[in-house]
Amino acid sequence: MDGQSAANQPVGIDLVAPEVFAPMLRRLALAAFGVGVGATLLAAVWLSWPVAILIGLAVAVPTIAYVFAFARRRMWLSGTVIRAHRLLGERTFDIATATGVQLLVYPGRLRRIVLKLSTDTDTQLVPLAMYTDAGSGRELHLLGLRKLADALAASELVAAIAISEVLVQQLRAEARDAALGERPLYRAVQSAPTTPGVAPVALTDSEVAALS
Repeated sequence: MDGQSAANQPVGIDLVAPEVFAPMLRRLALAAFGVGVGATLLAAVWLSWPVAILIGLAVAVPTIAYVFAFARRRMWLSGTVIRAHRLLGERTFDIATATGVQLLVYPGRLRRIVLKLSTDTDTQLVPLAMYTDAGSGRELHLLGLRKLADALAASELVAAIAISEVLVQQLRAEARDAALGERPLYRAVQSAPTTPGVAPVALTDSEVAALS
C-alpha cells in the first residue's frame, strides 16, 4: 500500500464509539420492548386488541428507534472527507471546502470541546474531548487527532492551520501521557464559563494561538 492510499484509509473519529454503549443500548431496547408489551396487555383489558397494540407501539417504538439511531451514528475521516452515518443514510463533508473553522467549548459540569466546520450551506461538528469537574474525561484517540490535524493543515484558512497545530500539541501531550493541565484541549475548556445552559463559546484566534 503506497503512502497516498494509506493517507486515504478511513479512520473512525468518534469520541465515544457506539460499541462502548452496545450492552447498555441492548438492555434499554429490551426494557422498552417489555414496557411496550406490558402496556399492550394492560390496555387490552379495557380496549380492543388493535387499539391496545397501537398503544404498546407508541410506548416502545420511540425508545427503540433512538437506540437504533444512536447505534448507527458513526464518523470516519478519509483524507479530508468526513463521512457521517445517521439513522437515514450518510452525509459527507469535505474539510478542504470549509469556509469557517472554529473550536467551540460547551460549558457545564461536563465540558466539551468541538471542532466546528462550516460552509455557506452546511455544518459539521466533530467532538474532540469532554472533561468532568472531577478532572476525568475522554479525548479523541491519537490516530483520529493526527488525521484531523493533517486534513486541517491542508486548508488555506489561517484558522484551520492554527487549530491543526493545537491538535498536534494535543496529540503529543496524549502520547506522553501528560497531565491534564498540559493538554491544550483541557486548557481550552477550563477557560469557558461553568454555568450549564450557557451557549457554546467560540474561541477567538488569539485564544486558539495561546493553546499551542
